[in-house]
Amino acid sequence: MITLQNVDKVYRADRIETAALSNISLDIAPGEFVAVMGPSGSGKSTLLNIMGLLDAPSSGSVRLGNETVSTFRDRQLARLRNQWIGFVFQSFHLVPDLTVMDNVEIPLLYRSLSSRERHDRCKAALERVGLSARMFHYPSQLSGGQQQRVAIARAIAGQPKLLLADEPTGNLDSHMGDEIMEILLAQHREGTTVVMVTHDQRLADRTGRIIRLFDGRQVN
Repeated sequence: MITLQNVDKVYRADRIETAALSNISLDIAPGEFVAVMGPSGSGKSTLLNIMGLLDAPSSGSVRLGNETVSTFRDRQLARLRNQWIGFVFQSFHLVPDLTVMDNVEIPLLYRSLSSRERHDRCKAALERVGLSARMFHYPSQLSGGQQQRVAIARAIAGQPKLLLADEPTGNLDSHMGDEIMEILLAQHREGTTVVMVTHDQRLADRTGRIIRLFDGRQVN
């Protein structure tokens, strides 16, 4: 599904260089559920951003499926992100002035889909996360756990091959966190490849494999 080979990521500001990732090489196979763990500042979110084509490595190569994407232009990367990848973040990133349905529909607006097909996909995604009765509510009318479920529905409405989740339970209590994990596991059972950054060892143990980072290096 995705391969990183000798990936480094260095951030430069004035005369200061910060190495966020050093010599990362890994393969994520289709259908895997992988957890990424490590202390704060270890490079977990940077790794996820590179996997999700939101950031480019300073050196090394990234391959998504059969495509080596390291030299792709922004428009090509945007197309791959929209068609291949769903994103779930710790902060829900919902648009407060839009209904739940409209929030879920946003990524689909960049595809050649009819309004009926967009509606059907959004409705199906909301049913999957148990929020079909809330589709015309606004984010402010939802709990934190419900908002995260909306964010997951938005991520899966496009039927992505790869789902990237960055601390999806970090702002939730343990009960709500378990509910979100069950949704991710259900999506994985449907065949979606899932990579999840988490600090929660209990949740990581429910995945198929754990990648551990320390100071930007893979340590397992």
